[in-house]
Amino acid sequence: MPKAEIHPQWYPDAKVYCNGEVVMTIGSTRPELHVDVWSGNHPFYTGTQKIIDTEGRVERFLRKYGMMEGADIPGNAVATSPAKDGKATSQDKKKR
Repeated sequence: MPKAEIHPQWYPDAKVYCNGEVVMTIGSTRPELHVDVWSGNHPFYTGTQKIIDTEGRVERFLRKYGMMEGADIPGNAVATSPAKDGKATSQDKKKR
């Protein structure tokens, strides 16, 4: 049993309101809760979440780490030297 007079009043059937409608009933130390977002209208739970890709950040990331075709980024090129005799080596053939 909790100590008397030190705990707040407990409301086992507190109503949660969103946009003026009761959306659920929970236990709380307040009789009413007014919220802007709950699982019924949050984009993550409703499936309407959109990823906003500004300035091609996703494509730039994929190119940078070689996860995308045409992953040519200036400054990341690996220089290869031709064989001493001018003929292509087996490694050069594999790269083509």
